[in-house]
Amino acid sequence: MGFSPPKTVEQTRKLVEQEQVLAIFSSVGTAPNSAIHRYLNGRAVPHLFLSTGATKWADPKNFPWTIGWLPSYQTESRIYARYLLSIRSNAKIGVLYQNDDYGKDYLKGLKDGLGDKANLILMEASYEATDSTVDSQLVALQASGADTLFIFAGPKQAAQAIRKAYDIGWRASVFLNNVSASVATVLGPARLERSVGIMTALYMKDPTDPQWTKDKGFQDWLAFMKKWYPEGSTEELYNVWGYSIAQTMVQVIKQCGEDLTRENLMRQAANLHDLELPMLLPGIRLNTSPTDFFAIKQLQLMRFDGKTWVRSGELVSR
Repeated sequence: MGFSPPKTVEQTRKLVEQEQVLAIFSSVGTAPNSAIHRYLNGRAVPHLFLSTGATKWADPKNFPWTIGWLPSYQTESRIYARYLLSIRSNAKIGVLYQNDDYGKDYLKGLKDGLGDKANLILMEASYEATDSTVDSQLVALQASGADTLFIFAGPKQAAQAIRKAYDIGWRASVFLNNVSASVATVLGPARLERSVGIMTALYMKDPTDPQWTKDKGFQDWLAFMKKWYPEGSTEELYNVWGYSIAQTMVQVIKQCGEDLTRENLMRQAANLHDLELPMLLPGIRLNTSPTDFFAIKQLQLMRFDGKTWVRSGELVSR
């Protein structure tokens, strides 16, 4: 829907009122989903496994028909904060973030994770999703004296930020949100050699990582891509994400059995227990309940070595 909230509202109304769809599945983006959040809940239409990790999607008391899938953005940034404090408690932090609920969610999680050390943040620089570049923000962040950069951005702006930081000679320690951790879409365009040492937190197997070559889950994914999406890139992390989130929906439909109603679909979406998916990292399982609307709660810290993401430590959770 073009990442346009007004267009999202228009098309969602058409799907619900004219096409009478069973549910809305995996709609993308914090802003577009925010635009249809109340509407779908008001009509008791399942709003399932959104492709956004905004914290608001886990509010079963007030929005019982909306359930997330991705790890919470706030959980992710709290993990970064805790890790940073464990290795460099005197870091000087600069933050680049998108000026909407998406970026602000990450920023809040970072501050919460830092706690009484939140004053380590020397500067916060925001950008609008429609901005053509983030160059001026990177220059200002470098000038602040920060030695650690958090990038809470979309893929385009994340690639720009990595490239610009390198071009101006800023060798800060970089933390990159997992939304933009694709080697193919972000680190590649930014140039891999400029991305060495970047930290992120992942939950999916990186298809560019040779360690998965003989992994059955990876081989099955490759076979799926060859059969159903031959033009798609087998180096693209987003194709792993699409495959995995679709498998989650398939499991929910299976659990519904013959009772494929909106009520039962929502009931089963909130009733996942230790679901393992072949392209999630080992040990990560999906769990939901009527009071817990985030399916993925575990993440793996990773460091980019110039070719692929390398695990750092054990699985961490909120």
